[in-house]
Amino acid sequence: MSNNCFNNSNMFQTFGHDEFFPRRCIWTNGPVIIGAGPSGLAVAAGLKRQGVPFIILERANCIASLWQNRTYDRLRLHLPRQFCQLPDFPFPVDFPEYPTKYQFITYLESYAKHFDITPHFNETVQFAKYDETFHLWRVKTVSTSGSLPVEVEYICRWLVVATGENAEKVVPEFEGLEEFGGHVSHACDFKSGQIYSGKRVLVVGCGNSGMELSLDLCNHNACPSMVIRSSVHVLPREVLGKSTFELAMLMMKWLPLWLVDKILLILARLIHGNIEKYGLKRPSTGPLELKYTAGKTPVLDVGALDKIRSGQIKIVPGIKRFSRGRVELVNGEILDIDTVILATGYRSNVPSWLRENDFFSKDGIPKNPFPNGWKGNAGLYAVGFTRRGLSGASRDAISVAHDIAKSWKEETKQKKKSVGARHRRCISLF
Repeated sequence: MSNNCFNNSNMFQTFGHDEFFPRRCIWTNGPVIIGAGPSGLAVAAGLKRQGVPFIILERANCIASLWQNRTYDRLRLHLPRQFCQLPDFPFPVDFPEYPTKYQFITYLESYAKHFDITPHFNETVQFAKYDETFHLWRVKTVSTSGSLPVEVEYICRWLVVATGENAEKVVPEFEGLEEFGGHVSHACDFKSGQIYSGKRVLVVGCGNSGMELSLDLCNHNACPSMVIRSSVHVLPREVLGKSTFELAMLMMKWLPLWLVDKILLILARLIHGNIEKYGLKRPSTGPLELKYTAGKTPVLDVGALDKIRSGQIKIVPGIKRFSRGRVELVNGEILDIDTVILATGYRSNVPSWLRENDFFSKDGIPKNPFPNGWKGNAGLYAVGFTRRGLSGASRDAISVAHDIAKSWKEETKQKKKSVGARHRRCISLF
């Protein structure tokens, strides 16, 4: 990658001086990619194939830090592997249809090695801003790779935001939680139900994480109660041996979205029966429409529903307040509990560091819906915000890499012509 240090204090002055940090300013002859998860890696691979230099920044010390550091041990890909592979690099043939998280991490590490992608680890972006005067992006980071933090400013023509929809955990506020006295954690810190054996655990949230955590707690002899604060779609992971998602994608080639949703709900009712009697109320909006419009993923059941039917997972309504060792629910019921796990989801962190208000919403998601949410103005791109999982991220990554490569090659060609013209003028003087 062709990068050079600049010391032009007039053009590249930083946005705020911290006397305690050494500082550097780096020009990159290509895009800066923020995030070394699957989305960032896919863009980097696409650029690599087309000979475009880039820098990829990652705040953690590894690729795919969400998968490596913030997922539970029993996690598997919820969709068949063919819907989760990144561009131009299929899964190994000996991998199961639903790879484990460890297999997926191995796959991503092999992907990075195959395309020779070497992110700058331990670099946390403080902010990124487009310089209207010089028509360049300026990305300020703090690098903690060395013995002392170093402030670095990257100057680039293109900026790719690949931090995704799940960059930060969501921690709601609950009345009295500080008085509870027991252990409170987020699902991102949960690894296994083994340490909760014999404990009464309140799981707040009923998405895929909440369901699978509750299942794992049951399997390790804990007593989970799961808070259902809103309606939720629960679909079978497979129908007659075929992935429900694969079936839905096949139907969407021929049928409108609303009809596919209706068919999925009929199949779910035939397989699961009436789950509302267990406290699992379905939303009025169909599962796929809700996923694409609101980003709320339907639960693909892998065994939790049987535990709910048997009473091993207790379904409870919303929380009113906590007190010492207890929780009071909105229906007046009081539960004695030992620990609380917040399976309350994640959100984008883009608004906290990107100084740009036109392309992203206040929630950190591109305003333009899929498939038009990957390209903004002034060389700004986004990957991993499609609400369509890894397949959507891969599709956007291909578009982004192709678009940047086209612009980069045109600009490089113009520069070569300009240098050649100056060279000919210089020769004519002799």
